[in-house]
Amino acid sequence: MIPFSPPRIDDRTVKAVEEALRSGWITTGPRTKEFERRLAAYCGVDRVIALNSWTNACELVLRWYGIGPGDEVIVPAYTYCATANIVMHVGAKPVMVDVLDDFTIDPEAVRAAMTPRTKCIIPVDIGGLPARIDALMRVAMDTCGFFTPKVNLRVAGSNPQMLLGRALVLSDAAHSFGATYGGKKVGGQADITGFSFHAVKNLTTSEGGALAFRLPEPFDHSELYKFFNTMSLHGQSKDALAKTQPGAWRYDVEFPGWKCNMTDIQAAIGLVELDRYDNDTQPRRKAICERYAAAFGADPRFEPPLFRDAERESSYHLYMLRVREVTEAQRDAIITAIAQREVSVNVHFIPLPLLSYYKAQGYRIENFPNTYKQYSREISLPVYYDLADAQVDEVVAAVKAAVSEVMG
Repeated sequence: MIPFSPPRIDDRTVKAVEEALRSGWITTGPRTKEFERRLAAYCGVDRVIALNSWTNACELVLRWYGIGPGDEVIVPAYTYCATANIVMHVGAKPVMVDVLDDFTIDPEAVRAAMTPRTKCIIPVDIGGLPARIDALMRVAMDTCGFFTPKVNLRVAGSNPQMLLGRALVLSDAAHSFGATYGGKKVGGQADITGFSFHAVKNLTTSEGGALAFRLPEPFDHSELYKFFNTMSLHGQSKDALAKTQPGAWRYDVEFPGWKCNMTDIQAAIGLVELDRYDNDTQPRRKAICERYAAAFGADPRFEPPLFRDAERESSYHLYMLRVREVTEAQRDAIITAIAQREVSVNVHFIPLPLLSYYKAQGYRIENFPNTYKQYSREISLPVYYDLADAQVDEVVAAVKAAVSEVMG
């Protein structure tokens, strides 16, 4: 059986984890801080904070920005549930909009959805391809006149809504670490960018996430880092590493925060992965995707995904193949036929309006026709470092045979 996306775990990974365990630091410590410094350098930003997941990291952003009941956050209808769930967690309303043919959020649909209650826009990089951040930043800036900032925030600190004076652009880059936009690594384009280092991601820490800050003046990125570090540790003013300094045991709790720090065990894995990302991991993933593209590109039954255009290059996280002229039921039958040939595939994602919870909230897939069009014929193929060329060819053969079986 060819699996879908196993993590890359080798002797170097095991050794790094063993060294972390034997060092005495298994919670947030020197490896986590080094991982943050190297992530910031990689993304071309001043500061990055590493946390325990994309979900908790980006929920902290919404809480820091004072988003709550009565507020709206614009999200694409085509995304994983976490993008909208965090909006629900803080009591705000997810406002869903349709996507473009490349699966990313439609900037003009975002513009049409903006209201005085819009406090945040969350574009999602799908399959590794960045959303059109430049256009979305222009939408946020062009609609400053709509914006009605809140004065009373539920957390300590200065009022970020008053300082920014517009909707925050929080990029969901869970799929796109290492992708480029305008020739620069993703992470320095939106106000804040959230990464995921979950087990199936291109760069993993087993579980984990990070925030890259690129807010304009008068925001101070060092102060932002300090504040988010405190937020992630129950509002405690010092983390475990800071308390090890001579006589530095005393701490304070500045507000009731949350608990979502990254550990040194996770960071040890991340440091290994980051070190070999550009010269080893990424080239292999790209080669796999290009092999798929060569196999499917000339076959009129298939529509290969977009990986590169004039502004953007994907991180090659997923190969999201679409089958032309199929219904959702036929696509599902094709997936079953592929599985019978011992190849694991997936679908990214079931759109939010098709999920029971969001359907019960009144969202209807009929309002997002392109989202449904792309979803209903999409099949994600295996892409991972240890996938051999011969296995790629097996996947191709299984997919083509399955489509012939179902479609005739």
